[in-house]
Amino acid sequence: MATSIARLLSRGTFRPLQTFVNPKVPCRRLNLLEYQSKVLLDNYGVTIQKFRVLDSPAGAVEASKELAAKEFVVKAQILAGGRGKGHFDNGFKGGVHLTTDPEVVTDLVGKMVGNKLVTKQTPTDGILVNKVMVCEAVDILRETYFCILMDRDHNGPVLIASPDGGVDIEEVAEKTPERLLTLPIDIHDGITEDMANQVAEFLLFNGDLKEKCAKEVINCWNMFLGVDATQLEINPLIETPEGSVVAVDAKIQFDDNAQFRQKEVFAQEDTSESDPREVDAASHNLNYIGMDGNIGCLVNGAGLAMATMDIIKLHGGSPANFLDVGGSVQESQVYEAFRILTSDVNVKAILVNVFGGIVNCATIANGVVNASRNIELSVPLVVRLEGTNVDEAKKILLDSGLPIMSATDLDEAAKKAVAAI
Repeated sequence: MATSIARLLSRGTFRPLQTFVNPKVPCRRLNLLEYQSKVLLDNYGVTIQKFRVLDSPAGAVEASKELAAKEFVVKAQILAGGRGKGHFDNGFKGGVHLTTDPEVVTDLVGKMVGNKLVTKQTPTDGILVNKVMVCEAVDILRETYFCILMDRDHNGPVLIASPDGGVDIEEVAEKTPERLLTLPIDIHDGITEDMANQVAEFLLFNGDLKEKCAKEVINCWNMFLGVDATQLEINPLIETPEGSVVAVDAKIQFDDNAQFRQKEVFAQEDTSESDPREVDAASHNLNYIGMDGNIGCLVNGAGLAMATMDIIKLHGGSPANFLDVGGSVQESQVYEAFRILTSDVNVKAILVNVFGGIVNCATIANGVVNASRNIELSVPLVVRLEGTNVDEAKKILLDSGLPIMSATDLDEAAKKAVAAI
């Protein structure tokens, strides 16, 4: 994958616009495989290497011949970096290889597909490779860096460029900041021709290459807008000896709130590497992130969920998850939430903490009672409800006859959940 500017962002040099940020709660974002990102780039006229995608050795020779390249790059497709220096569970070394022989392409694909690739960014047992990308190798005369991202300090999109590509952009910013160009983009005007030419000149593209680079910059902006991206990072954007400007690698992040507009893009999400519980929760419109504690949390609202986890920790407990059921939760979703929570064998107690504004507390109470009975809940359950229709909700819990521990406030609820274990 491309060199990420995540560390730069975390140091405060650039701060992306997000719905909320909390160091204790990982953010879930759509991640695409490399070949999927290249398809998007190609759709918007950004120059890329020609490629084919294979899920078995069959057809590798034919695909290689279709590319009509002098040399081929064979790359395992997983959502992790460091593939070139990784190793497979079958003993094969490297998830990225170069060859000039189509027959060797077949052999390489056979050694990658169906085996787990282990890199510095994967779990210790690796990630299963289901697809391999075979693309034409390009000669690199020079590498540059180009990025567009949403930046909080500028209240909108910012263009970042450097003639020093193929390296960590953080190092460029620290050691040679004069080699880093930062241009705020007016969201109404976008990237103008003058701006595109300025970027091309800064990246040291001259003559015909300046015009080509400027065109790539504008095409990247069109893609950034077209797919509702929050970050488009190309590292490297190269110059070839033949006089071409090519995006060799790209990292794209998307605005989750634009999913309703970008259904085709989000439909490409590869969930094979995701936590099955997170995938399961998302299918029921629940926001779930697994953690390593033993108190399962069911809360409405991200802020309240984070506060709940903090108070559990304050009283000596450890949250098993972040689970936000949202403001329009239905009884059926409460059941699914309980099912997912209890699927974690480490969960020894469940804490429900709901402040009903949009949410009707009675809906939560009915969902809790039905879920407890249908799942045959065997761990202690603490419920704190407040807000809309709370009196009816408390009566529902009381009349259920279930051993549900009620709490009047969050502090009491956390204490009871920790004590129950």
